[in-house]
Amino acid sequence: MTEHRSSADPASALPAADRSRPSRRRVLIAGAGTAGLLLAPGLPAASAAAGTARNLQPHASYWFPDSLPAGTPGDGIQWRSLKAWTPETDPDLAFNTASVPLAARFAPPPANTTARTGQARISGLAAFDHTAGNPSQGSATADYYALTHWAYLDELVFWGGSSGEGLILTPNAPVVDAAHRNGVPVLGTVFLPPVAYGGDLRWTRDLVQRGADGRFPIADQLIRVARAYGFDGWFINAETGGGDAALATAMRDFVQYLRAHGHGLRVTWYDAMTDTGAVDWQNELNPRNQEFFTAADTMFVNFDWSRSGLAASGTLAGELDRSRYALWAGIDVESRGWDTPVDWDAIVPADARHVTSYGFYRPEWTWTSLPADRRAPGDFHARDDRFWTGPSLDPSAPRGGTGGWRAPAESVADRSTLTALPFATTFNTGHGLRWYEHGTASSDTAWNHLGLQDRLPGRRWVVHTAGARPAVAFDFADAWRGGSSLLVDGALDAPATLELYAARLPLTGGAVVELTHRTDPGSGPVRVEVAVALDGPGTPGTPPRFRYVPAGSLPAGGRGWTTATVRLGQPHGNVLHVLGVRLTGSGGTAVRWRLGGIAVRDAAPKPPARPGLPAVTSSATAADGTSAALRIGWRRSAGPVRHYEVHQVLPGGGRRFLGGTPGTAYYLPALRRTAGEAVTRLEVRAVGELFTSSAPSSAAFTWI
Repeated sequence: MTEHRSSADPASALPAADRSRPSRRRVLIAGAGTAGLLLAPGLPAASAAAGTARNLQPHASYWFPDSLPAGTPGDGIQWRSLKAWTPETDPDLAFNTASVPLAARFAPPPANTTARTGQARISGLAAFDHTAGNPSQGSATADYYALTHWAYLDELVFWGGSSGEGLILTPNAPVVDAAHRNGVPVLGTVFLPPVAYGGDLRWTRDLVQRGADGRFPIADQLIRVARAYGFDGWFINAETGGGDAALATAMRDFVQYLRAHGHGLRVTWYDAMTDTGAVDWQNELNPRNQEFFTAADTMFVNFDWSRSGLAASGTLAGELDRSRYALWAGIDVESRGWDTPVDWDAIVPADARHVTSYGFYRPEWTWTSLPADRRAPGDFHARDDRFWTGPSLDPSAPRGGTGGWRAPAESVADRSTLTALPFATTFNTGHGLRWYEHGTASSDTAWNHLGLQDRLPGRRWVVHTAGARPAVAFDFADAWRGGSSLLVDGALDAPATLELYAARLPLTGGAVVELTHRTDPGSGPVRVEVAVALDGPGTPGTPPRFRYVPAGSLPAGGRGWTTATVRLGQPHGNVLHVLGVRLTGSGGTAVRWRLGGIAVRDAAPKPPARPGLPAVTSSATAADGTSAALRIGWRRSAGPVRHYEVHQVLPGGGRRFLGGTPGTAYYLPALRRTAGEAVTRLEVRAVGELFTSSAPSSAAFTWI
């Protein structure tokens, strides 16, 4: 597969020849060497001080297996050997380590009658940046692939690798933390490119080398890296031609070893190398590649599959005592997105059991194909919602509109991780134009960090109404906390119920729902009720039996944020299965209503313990002395913590939000000096599941 960048992508620095579409036989190439010339997002462009700051910027790790290329790496690239890596000498380990455990999840009855539970699943191969340019702890831009439709994914491959940067790429911690919060495992990439794209067969031989003890040292290192960084496995993509049967056997044994010794790490094999050692894409599972499939957990089938080939593949998988749904039929959406022609009935027939699972190659098309003047977060999420749930933007009726695109919501059952109290969300998507705390912006800097992303509604957007359907979307113009809120906009000529979350939340007589909401200026009045379904799971496509609990009425014109605490009383059932809200307008007047946060709890919130004292571990001050790049770390709080937040204490007594992370190390690309102060105080707070904050731990940074 080839790493392509749309001409609309401002980060692209590839020559025109490298952006052209290769033949369908060269479809899994992860990038040409010139891609390494890109600067990481948010870094200063030039100057000696900026160069020093850039060197402090931690990135997701990348390596060659053992031997390095000839020549000199491009600007900002480090050529490193995985064989020589140790966690003890890794200066970026704390920044790259994910902290959120992989959540368990369940499949509720689908929102429509066409999606299937227990059949086809989806893998996504997404590039968040070029190989050497993935910041470890977010960056100062909202222009980022803030994936949120985790409910339909079974695994995410952090896509990358190039002959000019490195062949092995680990996922960055923010992506892993966001995926894990939603129950999705994340895989790093091992990429062995075709010779035409800089590949060298010696790198394949480096990868599968055996030690004198019979072990595979690079496989041991891949396991060690995944365990140290906290991600879930590897996608193996061997496309360097010129091999022989002996190399194929060594590769099969390597994959088998990696899976067996990984003790739970997932291994996905790409359909390229065959049992002869040649690179010969089969576009199906057959005797030429079945030994690699049985050595791995799953296999990504090359894109030129046929209906008969997938049917035969599913049958052969069963004969090998493997699930047919362990086969990902590749769908390349990099160039055309939802206009990509796909024989959907070959994979997910509407009138029979699904044949295989499928894999999207480069679903970040919803982001990269945005024109330069429409790269705002709201524009991205509108496109991403359409990609995953269809042009109707309603997974209960995903076939809205015309065209051949079959959105995932139409065929694949969504899943949820809401199984325990407390639960809270502020509808934070993991990026924004500013940062809000209690409805007030505490930073005017754009940002992204997916580790701060909340658990978001999995079904976007199911609305039950007898009247006109209002528009529902994430909005970035105002928020209660984080970078975004949920906005409902329309003339409510009939009550409208938003079905937000499928859940299995255990309830007691003391359970309450907290709702933080407001109307915008110009909005008509609106009556708000919490909608809960306490009955057991229904049948696919059947609306829940909601119980409505008043949460207050908001006047016209907007009066600021307010929080309503709704007691559910003694529930008729002991499990909350669906959580939503019902809105009722007045005489069909236009309503602009924002939901800033919702929480379900059965005990009063308590703040988490204070973190250990932070320390600035390294810094680089700009030549004019007005800003500095810092690395800062602290000891983890005792007890559970959702994430940590870093603030700058201002001379006048206020605080400026600088960033946050679920981990215990953070990089500040540009701490701003205020009023010529000699010392700046930094504060780190632990934040709990209900967004209560601990007392601060402080550190001082002395300007020079």
